Amino acid sequence: MEAPKLDFLFYPKSVAVIGASNVPGKVGNAIMRSITLRFNGKVYAVNVRGGEIEIHGKSFRVYRSVQEVPGEIDVAVIAVPARFVPDVIDECGRKGVKAAVVISAGFKEAGRAELEEELVRRARKWGIRLVGPNCLGVTNLENGFDCNFNPPERQARPSFGKVAFMSQSGAFGAAILDWAASHKIGMSKFISLGNMADLDESDFMAYLGDDSKTGVITGYIEGVKDGRKFFNTAKEVILKKPVVVLKSGRTEAGAKAAASHTGSLAGSFKIYKAAFEQTGVLSAKNMRQLFNYAKALAMQKPAKGNRVAIVTNGGGAGVMMSDGLLEKGMKLAELSEETNERFRKDIEEGKLPRHMSYRNPIDVIGDAPSSRYEIAMRYALEDPNVDVLAVIALFQSPALDGGIVEAMERMGAYGKPIVFVAPGGAYPHKMARNIELKGVPVYETVEDGVDAVYALVRYGEWLMENGKL
Repeated sequence: MEAPKLDFLFYPKSVAVIGASNVPGKVGNAIMRSITLRFNGKVYAVNVRGGEIEIHGKSFRVYRSVQEVPGEIDVAVIAVPARFVPDVIDECGRKGVKAAVVISAGFKEAGRAELEEELVRRARKWGIRLVGPNCLGVTNLENGFDCNFNPPERQARPSFGKVAFMSQSGAFGAAILDWAASHKIGMSKFISLGNMADLDESDFMAYLGDDSKTGVITGYIEGVKDGRKFFNTAKEVILKKPVVVLKSGRTEAGAKAAASHTGSLAGSFKIYKAAFEQTGVLSAKNMRQLFNYAKALAMQKPAKGNRVAIVTNGGGAGVMMSDGLLEKGMKLAELSEETNERFRKDIEEGKLPRHMSYRNPIDVIGDAPSSRYEIAMRYALEDPNVDVLAVIALFQSPALDGGIVEAMERMGAYGKPIVFVAPGGAYPHKMARNIELKGVPVYETVEDGVDAVYALVRYGEWLMENGKL
């Protein structure tokens, strides 16, 4: 499908908040607080009561209708009772508004399908594209356009980055934004899909597929609006960039809950699973796995094979990583005889200790400084039998110095994907952030690292099968 042109939604020059409020705790007040924090475009407050609103120490005149607003309006954010929304859409249409984000609930999900149909009918009459209704809002982390009604002190916003996220659940979407911010995962755009009365997950997937600021598309879905449309869109988009989906409603009880939540028809999970496999969409089982996949795909190139080399200073962690990789269908790389000879020579010459093991997993032993790690990583990456490198560092060892950070940056020259695992507390977390600044994704557990390697291998396989890698 042709991607819808939605830059006017994510890059508006002017926004009207209809239902703006001066009362703290009201949705209309929270939206005004979010939207005026970083957005440099014009923001107009609209409420039939008129008056003024104080937000962040700045006074905003409240217009009684969008017709009173002196300038053009690109996007209307609507937070008024559901029964008034269709009439508000007519007002927006007469004003020339291009898109409406309908925060208001009380439509199909509340058994009022006819009201939602009327909303869509009027929006189409004026050519207005709709997000929602019954949604949290949209956020563009690049330009600060943020109509999310959860206030920043309650729900953090991540920094600008390559991961886009769309969610059929506003509450889950809010948790994802908060979680991404705390884990330093940068995001490009966030879309709360709501009931998808007009724009649906396929429309946004197609748009994000062409969005130069997005490297990985992720989403939480309970059910798709149009199965054939989703299938065809995903098949096209996946060849441009990876798509990772967390699908709920995998059980009969979950499917029933989804129907009452956003009015979605969740359908059989077996059908969704087959569709994901046939289109190359990566299916995540939980929130953590979703971002394990996304972070790796955002920071590293896809792998050209499934042969993995492991370098570790902890033998047990190496064994755990080996088990995890094999259980997910990957292989431990068999190092070439040339590589083995390089290790043997360095051991004979005293450059490497005799008590280390250079059979994959390569165990550099607990007394390894960064220089020993670097030798082992270089030999592994230079081996033609290695497609991916997994590095495990137990920073609790006093021997492992800060030189590992610069060493990881140098390893990027080989062009092969690298995943780093650093279990532990405050100090490993500090080192992890420094390493990620060099472009290598770092994970807290071996299991997370296995997820990351799997995503790089699986997406690489899909691209190779379709002649794109």
